[in-house]
Amino acid sequence: MIDKPDIDERMLAAEVAAAWSVDVTHLAFMPVGLDGHAWAYRVETSDGGRYFLKVRRGDFTPAAVLLPSFLRAQGLRQVVAPLDHGGAGRGYGDYRLLLYPFHDGGSLWGRGLTDRQWIEYGEFLGRLHRVTPSAEVAAVLPAETYRSSAGERLRTLGGQAATSEVLGAFWKRYGDALHRLAETVDDLASRVTPGQHVICHADIHPGNLIADGDGPLHVVDWDAPILAPRERDLMFVYSADFGDHPVDRRRAELFRAGYGAVELDRALLSYYRSERHLDDVAVFLGSILDPGASAESRANDLHWLTRIADAVADPGYRP
Repeated sequence: MIDKPDIDERMLAAEVAAAWSVDVTHLAFMPVGLDGHAWAYRVETSDGGRYFLKVRRGDFTPAAVLLPSFLRAQGLRQVVAPLDHGGAGRGYGDYRLLLYPFHDGGSLWGRGLTDRQWIEYGEFLGRLHRVTPSAEVAAVLPAETYRSSAGERLRTLGGQAATSEVLGAFWKRYGDALHRLAETVDDLASRVTPGQHVICHADIHPGNLIADGDGPLHVVDWDAPILAPRERDLMFVYSADFGDHPVDRRRAELFRAGYGAVELDRALLSYYRSERHLDDVAVFLGSILDPGASAESRANDLHWLTRIADAVADPGYRP
């Protein structure tokens, strides 16, 4: 979220210091991410430590807290897990807090992965998809149902968008195409053949991969993991929608060198791609229509919304 939350940062720094027994010397807001219910801060401490603080309005899911630490214990060193705090994060008024190690380099959305990192990307997802969850983790991981609420949210928000000063012109141009997308998602959901469930990150695009130069990958944002067919994650690899340097033939070969041979279910890939587009559209519509959103936040969300709508409205669009 690029708009700051209504939080006293001095009090927030004191809360972090008390919760994790660190001497906080600096706390800086980071305008990153598109989740309208989560905010990020960089935390620095007197001993030279640096941390990433995630602030969420409402609760973190149990899986978001438990799974990353479990995966690191299985040897998946790329996983960035929160520092221990009782399994639910630190309560702070209407918010919950999680503190993570800070990693340099920034996300790979804009600059893309190196050849070595494409192989590591494949190795990581291959290992993730082979992990058997413990009973404790399996109990808190949701399972795929192929029932999306995005279509209904789009239909509700579309009526508001059509009469909105900010979105009226957008909806006039793209509304029909987005309604067709909702119908496509419903149709694909009715025809998919459910696949074997594995642990999926569920948002593993290059924006959630951090690396310093050609260094090792760090996988962040484990907010919504799920038990689902592997295509739930592989959609981000084989779609051209995620990142400024998407997969091509050579990059696909590098990824497969790490992941291993796999026979993809194209119907599942199509469902997941179209459902993600639809869900993102509904999220961005809701954010833009939020009366509390700043002009900067609305402009940012409208940029991403239009990018998706242009793709969906293209006559050649095939999820």
